Formats: sequence, structure tokens, C-alpha cells
Amino acid sequence: MAQGTCIISGMTSNTNINLDRPIVMVGLMGAGKTSVGRMLARRLDIPFVDSDKEIEAAAGCSVVDIFSLYGEEEFRRVEERVLARLLSSPPYLKVISTGEGAFITPAVRKLALEKALTIWLKADLDLLVKRTNFRDTRPQLLNADSKKILSTLIAERYKIYAEADIVVETNDEHLSKTLAKTVAAIKKHQKKT
Repeated sequence: MAQGTCIISGMTSNTNINLDRPIVMVGLMGAGKTSVGRMLARRLDIPFVDSDKEIEAAAGCSVVDIFSLYGEEEFRRVEERVLARLLSSPPYLKVISTGEGAFITPAVRKLALEKALTIWLKADLDLLVKRTNFRDTRPQLLNADSKKILSTLIAERYKIYAEADIVVETNDEHLSKTLAKTVAAIKKHQKKT
């Protein structure tokens, strides 16, 4: 087996996932990128990385603080540098959960599409509102009408997220079901390519 490739048993005994690059999870806040990404990494027995946590470690403050102190533009610059590092440094096989705006940034999107298998977790508005209400870790939703903001983000960003290699429709379901759909989508994608 070539270095940097892992063969992982699939959901059934006669199928495998052949992974030769990192996986990048994209989508809006509340879509399940971190939860499903963490479970997928465990399933594939590779590391999981939350890019927002890496950004906080690099900046020495929270994402909310970066937004409020320096603005979104500076946050996106830091995010791009952190994601470039994550995609080009060992361990090369990993699952990376990104913030909702990362894939929208053209340079980040180009990098992710070139160096990773990108998976968009697509959720409807009601599910996103349900999952993001009562959390104070979403800078764009603080002291705002979350349904209105998420609706606007869906209109602006879903056409860009659709550029991801794989689209997984998520519902108000147990995470294990979303994980199973994600694994099945990876297998289907690999058969095509």
C-alpha cells in the first residue's frame, strides 16, 4: 500500500473506502460539520481537526473575539492561513471541520477542492435554526434574528457549497444516520472517480 493511503472497512464487509487525501467538511453553522466530522474521523480511524479551534489556538482568542476586535475580513485571512497549514502538514489523512464561511472564500475553496475531498452537509432552514438557537459561539447570530440571517446565508452560499465534491442532505435525524449517509456518499463518489 502506498504511503499516505489508508483502506478503511466500509459499512458492509464487501466495500472499502480508499482515502488518499484529507476530508474537508463544509456547510452552514448547525449543519453538523463538527459532530459528523468527528464521528467520520473515528470511523475512518484518522485524526479530526476543528479549524475554528485551530484558529483560536493560533490567535490566542476566541472566534467571537476575533470577529468583534478585528472584523470578519481579518478573521478570513487567519482562517485561510490556518487551513492552508492544515491541508499541507502531517498527518495528511484527517477530517477537517471548517467554519461556515471558509469555503465561501475563493482562495480557501480552491485550496480545498485541489487538496481534499470536500463534503457539504446540506440542511434546511428550520433544522439550522433549531440547532443554532441558544448558542453564544456563533458571531453572526449574536443579538440577531437567526432565522433571517440563516435564510440570507442559504440564499447567498448554497450555490457555492454545491461546488463541493460530495453533497449529503441532512435531516433532523440521529447523527449515526447522517454518518451512514456520508460514508455511502464517499463510496459512491469513489466509484465514479
